[in-house]
This record gives sequence, C-alpha cells and structure tokens, in this order.
Amino acid sequence: MRIRHLAFVLLAFSLAGCISDTLDPVPESALSARDRKLIASAPYLKHKPDDGWLRHLVEYPTKEKPGTVIIDTEKKFLYLIKGEGKAYRYGVTVGEEGMAFKGEANVKRKAEWPDWTPTSDILKRFPNLPKYVSPGPHNPMGARALYLFQGNKDTLFRIHGTNQPEYIGFAISSGCIRMLNEDVIDLYNRVPMGAKVIVI
Repeated sequence: MRIRHLAFVLLAFSLAGCISDTLDPVPESALSARDRKLIASAPYLKHKPDDGWLRHLVEYPTKEKPGTVIIDTEKKFLYLIKGEGKAYRYGVTVGEEGMAFKGEANVKRKAEWPDWTPTSDILKRFPNLPKYVSPGPHNPMGARALYLFQGNKDTLFRIHGTNQPEYIGFAISSGCIRMLNEDVIDLYNRVPMGAKVIVI
C-alpha cells in the first residue's frame, strides 16, 4: 500500500513538473525578413536540438526583477525573468571548465549580426583562426550579441548566437554563452540595456 502511495506521489510531482514547464519555441514571426533570409542561407548544418533545449515558459521563483538574466552553467540553461514566478528558459552552450565567466555583470552594448575579432587568448589557443570575421550567418557570434560589463570594464564575455547549433547543451565555448540564433534574437528583443546578468 505504501509503495502504491509513493508511486502516486511521484507521479503527481512528475505531472506538476510537466504543467509548470511549457514548451514555447520562438515563432518565426519574431524574426525580421533580414533575419529569416540570413538564417536560411547559413552555411552550417541545419540542426534542431531536442525539445528540452528549446524555449520554455517555466516556474522560476526569484527576488530578481523582470528583465534579469540568470545563467546556470551547470545545467546549460539561461533564464530570462518575466515576473510573477515565471521565466523563459533557453538551452545554451557554455564555457569549458575553468573558462566560464562567473558572477554579476550588466548588458552595456547590444548588436545585431555583429562582427567578431578573436581575443589574443583565443588566438593563442587556436592560431589558425582568422583575426577578423565579418557579420553574417557564418560568424561564430551569430545573429545577436549582448556585451557584458562590470561597471565600465568590458568582461570580454558575451551572450550571442552561434554557427554551431549542434552544440547547444554542451560546455565547449571559450567562455561565452551561445544560443540558437532564433533564441538570441528573442532574448535581444526582450532584454533592456543595463539589464543585470547573473552567471552561476
């Protein structure tokens, strides 16, 4: 009898989790005509992650105000706080062990289809990389970038799109947070300048 009761309780918790986490992928209508054209012409593998890594509306009680971004590097999720105990959850790629940014920062710059200049540290690790990559779907920064600062100091860490969507859910980057291009466009549209970013 106890076993049957325990099974019922576990099932109830399981169903509650399903109810509180709602799959809510970014609709194509959220993208501009330019975004759709560039993403459609991307030279990389057209890869769609499992549903668990797509945008969800989830229960997320927190004292942080709406517009705050919280990144859980262990679980590979980024949460955008909506308020009233809710958040949007996006699957992300995070930095390799020892290379990820931790702590608090603020969004001090935002860019659409940014260019990319690898840092000296990245070029030391990957000397064959180009020293400059022009904007576009081939660019590792993807469709959008949010630049993280601590005060007036650029941390050199970014939240940005990707040209490697197959690695969402992995820890392989040089520290930056990578998102699906559709997801980072949605995040870019929702996150105000100056927003707090917490990386745990």
